[in-house]
Amino acid sequence: MEKFTKLGLSKELTDVLKHAGFTEPSEIQKKAIPVALAGKDIIGGSATGSGKTLAFASPILENLEPSRKIQAMILTPTRELAEQVAQAIRDFAKNKKLNVLAVYGGVRIESQIKKLYSTDVLVGTPGRIQDHINRRTLRLDGLKILVLDEVDRMFDMGFSRDVEKIIHECPEERQTMMFSATISSEIDYLAQKYTKNPVEIAVKSHIDPSKLKQVYYDVPDNKKFSLLVSLLKKEDADLVMVFCSTRRNVDFISDNLIGAGIHARAIHGGLEQKKRIRVLDEFHKKGVGVLVCTDVAARGLDIKGVTHVYNYDVPADHKDYIHRIGRTARAGEKGKAITILASRDYEKFSDISNIDAINITPEKLPQLEIVRIRIAQGRNDTRARSNGPRIPGGRNFGRGNPRRDSRGPRSSGPSRGPRSSGGRSFGGSSGGRSFGGKSFSRDGPKKYNSSGSNRDRPRNSGGRSFGGSSSGGSFGGSSGGRSFGGKSFSRDGPKKYGDNNSDRDGPKKYDRKPKPNRISPSKYGRKTSGPKRYSKSGPSKGGKSSYGKKPGIRRPPSKGKTNIRRPKR
Repeated sequence: MEKFTKLGLSKELTDVLKHAGFTEPSEIQKKAIPVALAGKDIIGGSATGSGKTLAFASPILENLEPSRKIQAMILTPTRELAEQVAQAIRDFAKNKKLNVLAVYGGVRIESQIKKLYSTDVLVGTPGRIQDHINRRTLRLDGLKILVLDEVDRMFDMGFSRDVEKIIHECPEERQTMMFSATISSEIDYLAQKYTKNPVEIAVKSHIDPSKLKQVYYDVPDNKKFSLLVSLLKKEDADLVMVFCSTRRNVDFISDNLIGAGIHARAIHGGLEQKKRIRVLDEFHKKGVGVLVCTDVAARGLDIKGVTHVYNYDVPADHKDYIHRIGRTARAGEKGKAITILASRDYEKFSDISNIDAINITPEKLPQLEIVRIRIAQGRNDTRARSNGPRIPGGRNFGRGNPRRDSRGPRSSGPSRGPRSSGGRSFGGSSGGRSFGGKSFSRDGPKKYNSSGSNRDRPRNSGGRSFGGSSSGGSFGGSSGGRSFGGKSFSRDGPKKYGDNNSDRDGPKKYDRKPKPNRISPSKYGRKTSGPKRYSKSGPSKGGKSSYGKKPGIRRPPSKGKTNIRRPKR
């Protein structure tokens, strides 16, 4: 551990590193740790897995003490990388008792707000940190160190504006360190704008070409999945990562690998955070051998023991290809990167293979056993639904069908004694409700168990009846209302039971028993208490029904102009 001590790290920290299994510093650690401890700004060109976490964490671990303010903040592109960096700093700082918090989307923000008040080191994604700033739940006035990790990936994901907004909230007097696998013109502009006299540190790829074998198979489109299954079963592998370009492909390949008898798990940005953490933990502990993932989900993940990387979908950019194959052949271990090439991938693969640093050799296609691909089920299933009859118990879009199969069809027969009930029907003969009286239908009253109707005749439909007979609303015939213990009445006036031909042209009368304790108009229009002295319907001109109109006040005729006051309702 003398080499770490020579870099300027304290004995307390070197003891922690020794216990964690560190033996000697990596290239980025040798170059960056002394500069970082001196408090200078850094622009580092280093890929994932090179050991840069310890490089930018060294001034945090050596120079900060626990307090009630956020003193250091680290921005990462993905949730998984944020959690990974936060856990690494917790392990390094266990003797200093620094409070480290990781914040990212996909979890409740309220739980994060409570913990922010006692946080010393904050690690998070730009989107969630910007949310906290907008809510005014995050104060950065005490910030001393700002780290931007995987800047190129954050820009690729569209976080450039969020990153600049967050930097504007930080104090001007601070130490800024930026790390990226590649330094583009956009990143160079950001560095010139927000850093002061930065020290540029560039290291070679941590991948040893002599340890990594890169091959590709040219295969017909319909045999692509069969080749993947064949290679996974034949290759002597420990942990395997299969890369796809879209979330849908990740789920599709993972499900079909499981169907082919391969223990695989899927991870992408569409999964809940708890499930993503559970899948990664399972993969770390080698509980599952194959991890199917997207580029974004796997960005920055430092997983030991990955021996094989499969490019099921060829990436659109050579940077993504370098990132993918960088998951294997680490720390002096051997690895293999296999690209499954189909006709639709030729153009993208040609751009990647033309890079001088990439050396991919072709492999002869083995004899394959065609694996049947299972049709994707669930939300993305686009198969047409059958137009045949539905399974009983399903939804029915029609008033004439039973809503639940368990209830059975409704009948007009007295199955439970005097009470019988029926379903709804248009143009049919099913009955409504009847309580202690005759059953009825929308085609008029009828006896129990009678059915059939004539569509050419005007129809009467039934309403509710309590202790008597009633007829209800109909379409094209006479309609009825409710009856309570007496004769029924309709919108067109009283009629006899079974009368299907009521005349709308004649005046109709019906009386209603007065209800006590009701406010009713007096003889001369003033409101007094007492029973109503008027009925709902009276004689109307032309013989038309007055149902639904406001009742008038009958007064004795007076000489001259008659002015009738109507009560306010």
